[in-house]
Amino acid sequence: MTTDLDKPDRILLARLQDDATLGLDRLSDMCGLSVASVQRRLKRLRETGAIRHEVAVLDPVAVGQAMTFIVMVELEHERLDQLEAFSRMAKAEPHVQQCYYVTGEADFTLVCTARDMADFEALTHRLFFGNTNVRRFRTSVVMTSTKTGQSVPVRED
Repeated sequence: MTTDLDKPDRILLARLQDDATLGLDRLSDMCGLSVASVQRRLKRLRETGAIRHEVAVLDPVAVGQAMTFIVMVELEHERLDQLEAFSRMAKAEPHVQQCYYVTGEADFTLVCTARDMADFEALTHRLFFGNTNVRRFRTSVVMTSTKTGQSVPVRED
């Protein structure tokens, strides 16, 4: 799909990923197109999946989720149905921010939030201790968040 993106598309994507609240007038100035052209391009970028979601990024502390955990999960069995079941469970859990099926020592890496350690312990009971396919999990507590985000480098030339 990247071959289908011209310079104005890439400018729009780069700017929106920094600030999705930018208005059409401002975006049109930034990429040198009319407002109508920007509207059409944004519609196409959404329809083709180049823009997957437009969300508000919240401060976890402000909403009572002060702790972040990185959890490496090793499954007992890696059958496709069991991988899919674990993925569905992680996706359905609001405290799981990110879930990756990975190679290496673990099968999944999760990024989770919780109010406190007791809240995280309850999460481990829901996700891991009650799941007979979880062999083990290892947790790292995030001490300081240096960089978070989902932005992707976009060449604008």
